Amino acid sequence: MTAYVDSSVLLRFILEQPDPLEELLRYDDRVTSLVTEVECMCAVDMARERGDLDFDAAADRRGVAHAYLRGMRRVSPSLSILRRAGQPLLVPLRALDAIHVATAVIYRERRAPDLVFATHDRRQARAAAALGFEVIGA
Repeated sequence: MTAYVDSSVLLRFILEQPDPLEELLRYDDRVTSLVTEVECMCAVDMARERGDLDFDAAADRRGVAHAYLRGMRRVSPSLSILRRAGQPLLVPLRALDAIHVATAVIYRERRAPDLVFATHDRRQARAAAALGFEVIGA
């Protein structure tokens, strides 16, 4: 079984937030966008800026993020993904969320017809469900 994982799911593990999506650990294969790495690193930096993490803890959390990301297939945001992200959806999304959904759509079409979409973002979950994904986490 394969799951597309957006940054909201990964960040609960990285930042040790409540209710991480433990169900995700049952999936043999996990895939995400390279955008997820950027979002996770920025979120760690923002947590440090807010005072939630000191410098050493932030460095540790960045290492944890990289460890999780190494265990996943990472998809570059290609021109076809970016074009798909710009197409109208039934549920309007912010740009990065649209890139996640488009990445999952194209990955499903090309490699994993049974792909499941993992997110804690309700709007993104609605968009993915409207496109026929089984959604977990939202």
